Amino acid sequence: MDLTNRLRIEGRRLGLDALGVTPAVTPAGHAQYLRWLDQGRAAGMEYMKRDPAVRADPGRVLEGARSVVVASLLYHHHASPPADHGQGKIARYAQGRDYHQVLREKLECLLDWLKGESPGIRGRVIVDTAPFLERDFARAAGLGWIAKNTMLINRRLGSYTFLGSILVDLELDYDHPMETNHCGTCTRCLDACPTQAFTGPYELDAGRCISYWTIEHRGTIPDHAAGSLHGWAFGCDICQEVCPWNRKAPPGREPALEPRPEWTNPDLIDWLVRGPAEWKALLADSALERSKRKGLVRNAAVILGAGRVVEAVPALVGLLDDLGEQPSIRASAAWALGRIASHEAMASLERHRDDPDPLVQDAVQAALATDHEYEKRPASPR
Repeated sequence: MDLTNRLRIEGRRLGLDALGVTPAVTPAGHAQYLRWLDQGRAAGMEYMKRDPAVRADPGRVLEGARSVVVASLLYHHHASPPADHGQGKIARYAQGRDYHQVLREKLECLLDWLKGESPGIRGRVIVDTAPFLERDFARAAGLGWIAKNTMLINRRLGSYTFLGSILVDLELDYDHPMETNHCGTCTRCLDACPTQAFTGPYELDAGRCISYWTIEHRGTIPDHAAGSLHGWAFGCDICQEVCPWNRKAPPGREPALEPRPEWTNPDLIDWLVRGPAEWKALLADSALERSKRKGLVRNAAVILGAGRVVEAVPALVGLLDDLGEQPSIRASAAWALGRIASHEAMASLERHRDDPDPLVQDAVQAALATDHEYEKRPASPR
């Protein structure tokens, strides 16, 4: 108990906002996770489907694991002002420095401290880097409850928190699991989702989720999703923004997680014209690197197309005309030009009716086949 208490003190000294400890056993939510997979709710996230039995046994992540130390780090900050026409929205968690690095550094320091106190122990730090049901272990460690929007909520911190864990082959003093769910009858998160991604309380269909399409999905975005991103260029915060538990949550204390200007309502036309080298520099040390330039430019194109931002047409035409560009980007540009349907946009599509790339050709012909009536429909001003 003395070691565990000192571990908590050291965690606070390192800037962690909460810390709990639980046995390294099969997490209570593993059966629900298997049902979620069987129902096809993981969409295209193949990594979630690989060897699901590993997530039942922490000992397969660290041999001899006996305890899981779970830590949370608050990233809550004031919401950005509403995005103007032609701007994109970025989920709060990705607006600062890459949280994987920030939280991992703190947990590595905490593990080093623990090894100094108990020489010979073995441990492994996990920050989204292993097949591990972190939210379940966080609930078991008393850090919060899993809410109707499937997020972990802490009564004091809310849900804008990062989770990371340390597996150790050492028995520690364990916390009581969070047994009470404080969502009550509230369904604001479920009701607010514009794409009806929640099939019910505690049930998320990734194939309907804006975060899935803008981050995890590879390739072009299908019509039904491309037109329903609601301006989100990376991730989505809607179900957290409406949660009452986030109203009084304190702001985050970690300076590295403060929003950066480049990720606060970015100009999406600017995204279209940035070259690969510029993007590489921009994405360094950012969680947006997960989507890479290919995914982010794709997202920008479809958002601008869905919003009928006519000022984006020259940049979109430039992407479509560049035969050396990524096919998924060119196809997304074609989709966007078809949505905007100005004379310049349609002329560009006509030039590519027989594009040499099959993916792009299909997108162009689908855009041309739509009854646009562009001369009768005014475009939205930027």
